[in-house]
Amino acid sequence: MRISVVIPAFNSAGTIIDAIRSVELQELSDDVEIEVIVVNDGSEDDLIEKIDDYLLSSKLNLRLINKDNGGVSTARNTGIRQSSGDWIAFLDADDVWLPLKLQKQIDLINLKDDINFIGCARNNEQLSILFNRVNDIYVASCMDLLIKMFPQTSTALVKKVILDEVGYYNETMTHSEDGELWLRIATKGGFYYLPESLVVTGGGKDNYGDSGLSSNLKKMHLGTVKMLQTAYDLKIISKVSYFGFKFFYFLKYVRRIVIVRMRSLCSSS
Repeated sequence: MRISVVIPAFNSAGTIIDAIRSVELQELSDDVEIEVIVVNDGSEDDLIEKIDDYLLSSKLNLRLINKDNGGVSTARNTGIRQSSGDWIAFLDADDVWLPLKLQKQIDLINLKDDINFIGCARNNEQLSILFNRVNDIYVASCMDLLIKMFPQTSTALVKKVILDEVGYYNETMTHSEDGELWLRIATKGGFYYLPESLVVTGGGKDNYGDSGLSSNLKKMHLGTVKMLQTAYDLKIISKVSYFGFKFFYFLKYVRRIVIVRMRSLCSSS
């Protein structure tokens, strides 16, 4: 098995080495080959120098691709196009994998021949879908993903031929672009979730609005609505369901604004 790890990076000099090192420290069986593709999305810091210095003492198979700034989706797509693996793993530049992350996913792939996608938990989270806790290996449906957007990007391992079939990241989207791609992948079946926390993301920050900016929450909301449009276009849901989910997403958006503002009030008091 050959796995290509795609790491988009923009002004990530302070975190990129921890991310890369977490790939190099993966405990893998001898039949697994790893290539790392770091896509520098027009960084203005010393990202390139940091990576060059690291590689002086590392045997990691790593390629650095430099491109003009175009956003994270364009960076990930560049990495996918340049990859040679039969599986693609995504890792953000401020996230790290635990040492057994890939091997545990590979072990499950070797047991289940229908897997097209496998994600896992991060930051010791407990996944619940409509108040039902996911405690065992779970095969998610498109409807599950519309109810609860999961898993986080840096947990994902995707079969390359499936990406070639459904298409890569929607480069017009800046928010919820993962959910929109995951939805397209799930239409092919074999969308697995491993309820074991094997990734640490961005210092354990919240899923939404850790900065507390309402503008960010609005962009996230608009992204989920665009994802919903994809579901309708693919005939995953009916027109009635489309409007039902749209109202559901609006309620979630309002709830998040209330939570963020309550936190702001509590921290200032």
